[in-house]
Amino acid sequence: MNKVSRSFAVVVPCLEEPLNHFMATTYLICRVVDNIEDCGEPFTWKKKRFTEFSRLLGNPLLASDVLSVWEHEPWPDLTPDEKLLMSSADGMTLWQVYALIPDEARSTIRRWTGVMATGMSQLEDPTQAPRLVCRNGVQILAAEEDYDGYCYFVAGTVGHLATELVNHHYQLTDGIADRLLANCEAFGRALQKTNIVKDFAEDLARGICYLPDEWMTEVDRSPLSLTNTPTPWKQKVLDNVMDELETASDYVLTLPYDAAGYRLASLLCLLPAYQTILLAAQQHETLFTDDHHVKISRETFSQCLQDAQSMVANNDAILRYSRDLKKAVDATFDGSRRTPVV
Repeated sequence: MNKVSRSFAVVVPCLEEPLNHFMATTYLICRVVDNIEDCGEPFTWKKKRFTEFSRLLGNPLLASDVLSVWEHEPWPDLTPDEKLLMSSADGMTLWQVYALIPDEARSTIRRWTGVMATGMSQLEDPTQAPRLVCRNGVQILAAEEDYDGYCYFVAGTVGHLATELVNHHYQLTDGIADRLLANCEAFGRALQKTNIVKDFAEDLARGICYLPDEWMTEVDRSPLSLTNTPTPWKQKVLDNVMDELETASDYVLTLPYDAAGYRLASLLCLLPAYQTILLAAQQHETLFTDDHHVKISRETFSQCLQDAQSMVANNDAILRYSRDLKKAVDATFDGSRRTPVV
């Protein structure tokens, strides 16, 4: 995980055993799915890889055969470490560990990563949702429902997966489990939408935009050229993320205090997302322009770690943090706009 996600590598050690092992394995399997989708190969090639991935999920003993095929593929657009995960050298251990996970937990991982892979395999299929359209040479999600649908497939599924594992690990009551399941998709979508805002310029350079064309038409698609996007539209984009983050906060507040490891891990996902959106709001004049750069500093991340540790057993503090961040985001736009974007 240190090779492909330094931030998640900080989160997993917060979890108690064996939940930490299950989550680490889950993350790396999701990374395999992302690698297939991110690879700069054509749709038909990706379909083959997704089919092979599905076979691996059902029978990890096939890893030797599948990885021996994958390691001879070029995997364009992936980092060297991401390519290694698709090879026998690094990938074999992952699938061996996955095979050792108890049946119930492995079934949960298989079901939800399978849904993720199915959704991502449909992304470039014009007959399936979420739908992409081409505008100015950029592939872009068509409508708001496609935006939410995409975020469900790539992150809402992880919310379900993690919550099912957590409900079983901590033996949570039906009432708490149901409330967590009701909010888990929003938690996943919130984190994904935060990344979409953060990585907007980088994604655009790759020829893709995950903000919906339905929204882009409101501003003559100016974000696609990184110029002259009205402030009200920028606030609309951030408000949508903030609504999801508010629901994500409710998810954390629902967790009982004795689920300490998962509460801390959840806060280590939630707080940096809040800080990222606050930074985006503070820099809204350059947001979706050539100077778009939204990445919190190491100092800010370190502060998130301290804050998470101090708030992990204090729901009142978490609630105040959420409310204060929303006020701070709103305050950055005060005076900039009062006419809403419909």
